[in-house]
Amino acid sequence: MYTDNKQQLSTLYYVYIICYDEEGFPMGILIPQTGLTDDLFARFAQYLDASPRTVDTYARALKQFRLWLATQGIGSPTRADVLRYRDSLRQTRKPATTQLYMAAIRQFFRWTEQEGLYPDIAAHLKGAKISREHKKDALTPAQMQAVLGALSGHDLMSRRDFALVSVAVTGGLRTVELVRADVGDLRNRGEHTVLYIQGKGQMEKADYVKLPFPVLEAVNAYLTMRGKTRPEDALFASLSHRNGGGRLTTRSVSRIVKTAFRRAGWDSDRLTAHSLRHTAATLNLLGGGSLEETQQLLRHSDINTTMVYLHHLERENNQSEERIAGVIFQKKG
Repeated sequence: MYTDNKQQLSTLYYVYIICYDEEGFPMGILIPQTGLTDDLFARFAQYLDASPRTVDTYARALKQFRLWLATQGIGSPTRADVLRYRDSLRQTRKPATTQLYMAAIRQFFRWTEQEGLYPDIAAHLKGAKISREHKKDALTPAQMQAVLGALSGHDLMSRRDFALVSVAVTGGLRTVELVRADVGDLRNRGEHTVLYIQGKGQMEKADYVKLPFPVLEAVNAYLTMRGKTRPEDALFASLSHRNGGGRLTTRSVSRIVKTAFRRAGWDSDRLTAHSLRHTAATLNLLGGGSLEETQQLLRHSDINTTMVYLHHLERENNQSEERIAGVIFQKKG
């Protein structure tokens, strides 16, 4: 039993919860409780010095851990239990999800030990090895032109979607950056019109992307047809009956892009909204942009992340297989 002259966790009691099996039938579970109480997890959430999005993500990850403990009848988990849970994640979850869940667990138990509430049973445990290879494909210039062509209508939705995809692919924007963009984030900087964005993990809109003239034309055409707006309004607004004029969700943006791909004739699991970001990096490098310029465009903190794009291009241009085949299968005489 872990103590630090602050609190001794020796009382065992049970909490009865109702959950549902895979067929939707209710089932009751007795959760043995010792140190890992609702109050403890709530206190951890208050302790986290992070964005609401990160706090919510950690809360969901820890909820899954607690449910697993409940089904295993574990009230006071040990390091061996955490290892078993990690192994179950590796079998049922994607590597990125496993890594995220384990990060939340490591942070939680690091905090419980600091507070003298529970030993750090997850110290130095690894999640899952994540491949640096991209899981999404980039589009060629001709394919990108076809995608934009599939959006070239004159109604409000077509103009919005055309502008959204144009901004995303020339600026290498993530879906969340498109969702967070406001009308007032369009500003002049020197000779350029730019869009200030709130990047991944950022608390304010400090970064910006330039809007080339064709992209600016598309945005202006959309905003003109949309009508009067306020600076705080979403740049790319919903047109649904329930949320008309409101902010799109990341799921909505993904659906818009995926629909455009399908209309252009490409329907693959490897083509998603994130493919526009990969396309931006790839086309910039192919067009003569340096690695450092591409890093700045994508707002990568580590240039090694940007290097992956260069390695992909080098691999595509690597003719090793053809050279080997030429030697083996060359005609005699």
